[in-house]
Formats: sequence, C-alpha cells, structure tokens
Amino acid sequence: MSEQRYQAVLAVIADGCTVVEVAGRFGVSRQSVHAWLAKYEAEGLAGLEDHSHRPRSSPVQMPADVEALVLELRREHRGWGPRRLVHELSRRGVDPVPSESGVYRALRRAGVIEPGARRRRKDTWKRWERAAAMELWQMDVVGGFALRDGTHLKCLTGIDDHSRLVVCAHLMRREVSRNVCDGLVGSLGRYGLPVQILTDNGKVFTGRFNHPPVEMLFDRICRENGIDHILTAPRSPTTTGKIERFHRSLRAEFLTGRVFDSFVRAQAELDAWVAEYNNDRPHQAIEMQTPAARFAASLASDVPVTVDASALERDRNGNDWITRTVSAVGVVCVAWQQISVGKHRAGARVDVHVTADLLQIWDGADLLKTVVRSDPGKEIRVKRAFSMPPRGA
Repeated sequence: MSEQRYQAVLAVIADGCTVVEVAGRFGVSRQSVHAWLAKYEAEGLAGLEDHSHRPRSSPVQMPADVEALVLELRREHRGWGPRRLVHELSRRGVDPVPSESGVYRALRRAGVIEPGARRRRKDTWKRWERAAAMELWQMDVVGGFALRDGTHLKCLTGIDDHSRLVVCAHLMRREVSRNVCDGLVGSLGRYGLPVQILTDNGKVFTGRFNHPPVEMLFDRICRENGIDHILTAPRSPTTTGKIERFHRSLRAEFLTGRVFDSFVRAQAELDAWVAEYNNDRPHQAIEMQTPAARFAASLASDVPVTVDASALERDRNGNDWITRTVSAVGVVCVAWQQISVGKHRAGARVDVHVTADLLQIWDGADLLKTVVRSDPGKEIRVKRAFSMPPRGA
C-alpha cells in the first residue's frame, strides 16, 4: 500500500500529472492524493505508511483510579461479575458509575476473565417465584464441609422462594432424619411456619414412595404444623433450582479450599457467612436487593410462629413397639421371621413397629425396612422399644 502511494506521489511530482488524473488512475479520491502529497512533503516515505486510527484520548475512557478500584474489588471477590462490581462502585460513591460493559472490558484488558461465548437465554424462559415471603421454602441437604480430623459434615439448607433469604443452614455429623428435623424445627421456631416446603424425594424427607408408603418424621412435623410438604418430580433437579443455585454460591464463596477445626467452629463460620449473605450481599435475581430487605418488605403480619415440636420427643412405649438386636450377620428376628438390615449394623439395637400386617424396622428416626408379616397370628415376644435418640446424635 505504501508503494502504491509513493508511485502516485511520483506521478504528480516527477511526471507532472494532475491530481485528478492520478486519482482516476489509482481509483482514489482527490483528497487522498492531496493528503499523500502533504505527508510525503512533511515526513518523506515514512509518512506514506499505514498508521493507527486509534484516537489519542477518549472522553468516555474509564478513569485510572476507577479501573484500579474495579480490579482490586475483583481480586478480593473472585465471584463478582460486572453487574455486582458496578453495584459496589455505586455504593462507594463513584461518580460517574461506569457501565457494566465498560467494567467487563476492563476485566478483559487485565486478563482477569477469559472472553467466551455466553449461552443465550431462551426467549420463552420465565423466572418462577412465589409472590410473597413465607409462601414456600425450598430445602435440601448438601455436603463438602471438611473437618481437620478427616471427617465430613452435611448441611440442611433452606431458602425462602420469594426473597432468597437463607432460613436454614444446619450442620450435621450424619444425614439422618432426626438431625434433619432438628434443623427444620429450629428454622420454624426462628422464622415461623411457611405455607409450603418443597424438597426432593430423599428418605430423610419422605417415605411416600416406600412400599408400602410410611410417614417419616419430616412429613409428620409438617403435617402437625399445617405445612404442605410438596415433592419434586423424580429426576427433576431444576424444580429446586433456587436452592441448587444457593449451593453453587455456598461452594464458590465459602467452602472452596476450607478445612474447619471443629464442628462448632464450622457452624459459627457458616452462620457468619449466612448473615452476610442475607443482610449485606445484593442478589441479582431480585434486582440487587438483599434477601433480608425483600423478605421484610413482603412478609405478612399474620405468619404463625408457634411450632409444635412434640414429634421430636415421642417415646416408643406402646405395645406395638418392640426392640431387637441386629445379629452378627445383619439379621433382625421377630417371631421367627428374619429380616436383613445389613451386616454393617451388627450389634445395633433397633426398634420394630408391629402392625396387623407389617413390620417396620427403625434405627432412631430412620426407617430401615418395611416387610409383610409372614405369620400375622404368631405371638411376638415383647421388649420395650428405645426412645428417640437425643438431638444432634
């Protein structure tokens, strides 16, 4: 290109051709030929080379101090994207506040994020949520809490569907019905009784799909407190999408790379993080409000707060309950009928609920097995059943 411009300049200077003739010969405008002549006269051959068209300055360029603040915030909070960063700049009084696209470009320039194609949301997509707080809670169990001694904890989590307020973050050493229900009752006592609770079909939540169906402790507590316990369809994790999205934030912002010194320490640090999540952390899905603010704004004044927790204290002293010891081969024997509950339970004491036609084997609040009585008329030797295990066991 620079050689072509040089030939055009020579045609005018050396050959005496007019600018109009040279412009027609090279297929350019007269203004271009005049510009080449001026650059050649001022800079020589170097003036005919291509140069950057980038402006020397831009009135919309992000100020250096703002860009530095953006990158520092991102370094301290790796999970913050452009929208959250713009929100935080506004809270810190930055004026003017840069656009989300400007923050995104600043992150790209610094190599903090990798450019990539984003999945386009379908036009038919619509966010589903309840109209007010306490209409629905979503609850689930998540793992990944590592202790220094090598053990791992589980956590019963729950969020309010409308406000995204975390209503439960209860750590457990074992994922068993009694521990789950302790967490449930604690949340009910703190926030009141929701209209509905949505869970998956895990055995700590429901026994409706057992053969035959049985009422688990979680189901019973919901029924006795007038809460509608609803379940997801099988293999439909997106139904509880809000609690799953909370789990993603929990792992990314709290759990990744952390090992806790003790159970008590883990619960204390989790409580502190949840308090920040509820009260200080703006949520993109609710227009950058905090969950606590949205919860308070939409909370009805007549939410019941009296919780019936008597199901946690019930003893199994009736004549329809007996106790048995699991044999060395993992078998429970009732009226000469042998029921296998697994060798790993050898030596354990279990309770057996005897009905006219069924035998139900319980380990604390966990239903191990339900079988049909092989001889309903046979007399059963009665031994008093154990009480429910103490809370937190």
